[in-house]
Parts: sequence; structure tokens; C-alpha cells
Amino acid sequence: MAAEKLLYAKEDRRLKKRTGESVDILFLTLVLVLLVLGLIMLWSASFAQSQYDTGYVSSTKYLKKQAICAGLGLVCMVLFSRIPARRWMDWAWLVYGVSIVLLLCVLVAGQSVNGARRWINVAGIRFQPSEIAKFAMIVLFARLTRLFGSDAKDFRHGVLGFGLALLGILVPLALEKHLSAIMLIGMVGVAMMFVAGTRMKWLGAGAAAAAAFVVIYISVMGYAGDRITAWLHPEADPRDTGYQILQSLYAIGSGGLLGLGLGMSRQKYLYLPFQYNDYIFAVICEELGIVGALGIVAVFAALIFRGYWIALRAADRFSTVLAAGITTLIAVQTALNLGVVTNLLPSTGVALPFFSYGGTALAVNLGEMGVLLSISRQRNKTKSQEDLL
Repeated sequence: MAAEKLLYAKEDRRLKKRTGESVDILFLTLVLVLLVLGLIMLWSASFAQSQYDTGYVSSTKYLKKQAICAGLGLVCMVLFSRIPARRWMDWAWLVYGVSIVLLLCVLVAGQSVNGARRWINVAGIRFQPSEIAKFAMIVLFARLTRLFGSDAKDFRHGVLGFGLALLGILVPLALEKHLSAIMLIGMVGVAMMFVAGTRMKWLGAGAAAAAAFVVIYISVMGYAGDRITAWLHPEADPRDTGYQILQSLYAIGSGGLLGLGLGMSRQKYLYLPFQYNDYIFAVICEELGIVGALGIVAVFAALIFRGYWIALRAADRFSTVLAAGITTLIAVQTALNLGVVTNLLPSTGVALPFFSYGGTALAVNLGEMGVLLSISRQRNKTKSQEDLL
């Protein structure tokens, strides 16, 4: 115990000497590129819907709201980039507790939007607590990884310890019927448990149990059959369950190699549902073509690889796991969204980071990028022996 405290004290002294280092410029550039592209494509994708919803008064209804949240997110990114990553370890349980309280508030006084009750309104500001819960889970898992150390290989710590912390967030989400958030948090949680050192046999058993839960859950909710049918045979019901994915595929196909041109999408004119949200990538393919869409995918890939690069060169074990968790969240969200839009996966309701309409998600994503930038300030340093365990 004394040796452990000595290692922590030495590490704190090292961290204090590193606070003057600059953030990772390449990572920052990639974030800003995705943000700018996201706002441009959101304006294009939401143009027609905005006019329709405002009685043809404004074509920027959704862009204005997203731009405000982008500004708030940039402020959070700058502030978080100046906060030493180790502070989040001190705040982990507080952030986790606040996120659970907010999730419970949704069950009591949440607002329903498009049939889903996942928002709460505070002082006239509506936001989605599940986005905060994703970050809270990542921060807590990073702290537990540091706390457990090599004991994460044991069932008591590596399974029960992480599992109970995960259930604290998943149970309220299940009561909200928020399947997409459950899937995301579960997948990122398993990835972080792997990084922490949980044995593969336990992870395999947990993944099987999670898959069984998802199957049972969506079956009980009553929409499993429709989603699977729409995925496998969208043409079987082109006017109802298969309509959305068919319109998405039409948009992708009509874009061809080089696209119809920015702003020239036809499917966004109220043919493709949620064209500015979950299915914005279909509009990207239609307007920018396969070449433009692959270019955006390449920027996402570069951001994700750079995020892992920062994680591998972080100053301590907690920062490594925290950076890996945030990067994995972005990677999983991106992969699931692209898979759904191209019909490689059944519909999940997962948005595309930085592009899909959603103020809470954008602001939180940018805040998370600030945390990664903070971690990057201590890059390229040799970890202590404890951090390598």
C-alpha cells in the first residue's frame, strides 16, 4: 500500500511538470474538420424538412440549433482540454451518480419526442441524459481499471465489479426503452473491460448473455420482427417497415461515384425519414457520391486511429483507459450508423457523431474530444512500472 501511494505521488509530480505541453494538433484538426463538414451537411440534409416544419419561413431551423450546441461544445472542449485528466478520476463517482439521477428524472418527468421519452427540460433547455451517461460510464470504468489493477483478471473485480457499475446505468436505460444507448454502453463497456484485463472467458460469457438479453428485450418490446424483416427483406413491405431503408438505399445508389452535388439531394425532400439525423450519411452519399462519402469515412478513421495513438502514449493507466474508452465510443457509433444506413445492420437508432442532428450528443462529443486533447498534453512520456501492469 505504501509503495502504491509512493508511485501515485511520483506520478503526480511528473504530471505537474507536463501541464505546459501543447495539445495534439493533428487530432484537433481532425475534430474541427468533422465539425465543419457536419454542420455543412446538416444544413443541406435538413433544408427541406426545416422549410416544411416552419411553414416555408426558414430553411435553417435545425442548423441554428445545432450551431448553438456546437458553440457550447467548443467551449466545453477548450475548458476540458485544460483540465488535467487525473481530475476526472477524482470526479468519477460524482459524474456517475449525477448521470443516474438524470436518467431517473427522465422516468419521472421526461419529455416524449417522436414517441420516445428520453429528454428532460431544465430551465427551458432540453437535453438527453443518456449522452452524459455514456461518458460517465467511461470515466468510472477508467477509475475502476486503475483501482483494480491486476485484480481485474479475477471474477470478483473483472466481472462483478465492472458489471454492477454497468447495471447502474443500463437498468434506467432499459426502463426508458432506450435500446441504442444500451447497445452502445454495453459494447464500449466490454471493450474497456478487455483493456482492463478481464479474462476472455468471462467476456465471452458476458457477450452471450448480453446478446440473449437484447433478443429477449426487443421481442418483449414488440418490434423485433419488423426490424429484422425490414433489414433482411425491405422490399417485402416498401410502404411501411421497409420504406426507410429503401429510401436510404435509393439515395446512396442515385449518388453514384461523384454525387449529385452539394445541396442537390432528392431524397431529402421528405422522402427519406430522419434524413438529417440517423440517415444523414445517405444524403452525404447522394450529394457527394461514393468518393466524397469515403473521404468522410477516411477522416473518421484518422480521428479514431489518432485517438488510440493518444491513448497508447498517455501519461498513466487511467488516462490510457479513459482515452481508449472515448475513442471506442466514437468508433462504435460511427460503425453502427454506417452499417444501418447501408443496410449491413438492422436499424439501431444510433446517430453519426458530429453530423447527425442532436445538440446534447454534439456538445458531449466535443467535450469528450477536449478530454482527449488534455490527455494528449502528456503524450510521448515513459509510463511508470505500475502503469504498464
